Amino acid sequence: MNFPFYIAKRYLKAKSSQNAVNIINYITFFVVVVGSASLFIVLSAFSGLKNLGLQFSELTDPELKVIPVSGKFFEFSEEQRQALSSMEGILAFSEELEERVYLSHENKSQIAYIKGVSPSYTEVIPIEEGLYFGSWNLSDQGVIGIGLANLLSVTVDNYTDPIRLLLPKPLEGSGFNPTSLPYYESFLSISGVYAVEIDLDNKYLFSSIDFARALLRKSPSEISGINLKIEDDYKEDLIDSLNELFAPSAEVKTREQLNASLYKMLNTENAATYLIFTLVLIIALFNVVGATLMVILDKRAHLKTLFAMGLELPQLRRIYFFQGFLLSALGGLIGVIISSLVIGAQLLFGFVKIGMELSYPVAFSLENFILVLGTIFVLGALAAYVASIRINKNLLD
Repeated sequence: MNFPFYIAKRYLKAKSSQNAVNIINYITFFVVVVGSASLFIVLSAFSGLKNLGLQFSELTDPELKVIPVSGKFFEFSEEQRQALSSMEGILAFSEELEERVYLSHENKSQIAYIKGVSPSYTEVIPIEEGLYFGSWNLSDQGVIGIGLANLLSVTVDNYTDPIRLLLPKPLEGSGFNPTSLPYYESFLSISGVYAVEIDLDNKYLFSSIDFARALLRKSPSEISGINLKIEDDYKEDLIDSLNELFAPSAEVKTREQLNASLYKMLNTENAATYLIFTLVLIIALFNVVGATLMVILDKRAHLKTLFAMGLELPQLRRIYFFQGFLLSALGGLIGVIISSLVIGAQLLFGFVKIGMELSYPVAFSLENFILVLGTIFVLGALAAYVASIRINKNLLD
């Protein structure tokens, strides 16, 4: 066994004759345990919130989506449809037609978006899981967000008082024609109400793609996007093939690219949280430097004896480097284990609540586990090194 490491282990277990030194060591160990546990719990809590936020995007956005390069619509030819149907790795796809419209009901009005989708839409995107009440029936009705439903006082299956949809007509020829209405008009009753996320709940009214096409006066080949459900193993190959198939009028976006701002915000917040708590941990690990220096002074006579026995300065320094590092590493490991038990208890029992029923979301992540331990090991090694280099000739004379 490496001799400096062996001595360091003995010093770590042994008590000093000075009570002050023992108290400082206990406090240092406790601070490292609390600091590492706090960092792991905070990162796990943030991972839980991140996963909860991303669950909403999974209910509204597909794994891959074909969207126009410019403008709102693009042509989807029969040849492209057949090529898409025969591509290996595509499990299902659904076309959509989206446009901004004016909604009116019971003397209340709101500007929103109509999204006409094909019957296979729920095979690609599990938005039915977000239904608040009612049913997902788009054959002759629509499904509206709970925010819009409240704003417009909409009730389900009310065929006698449907929602009125208005769409401004594009100017043609010499301009406005006073003999005709300046808008297209249609009516739609509601079969269900969904509640996914506040922005989406206030934004979309879903209908069949045929209804939207009739309202928007679009041709059967003109669409706003294609939602795709795919096998993960084929993702990269499919992106290249789809970009080639729909170029130059349309391009492929992943779920991450469709929600780029959300992912960027979550990653930035995660990094900021980690850096803030790492700074706290760095301050806490200054205790390791102080504790190691106190042990060096307390064991000064031992140092002289070991030096007289033939150990050189680098070996003496390694003794206290190992001692400081072991103190940090052991405290960090115990802190992570304790925090893992706390997170496991929250996952099982949900004793911390948001409101009355919803448990605070946490997620146990191997990545966070390794990140916290790696941070403790690196910072502990730096703290131990700073303390150990104080051993010099003057100290031994």
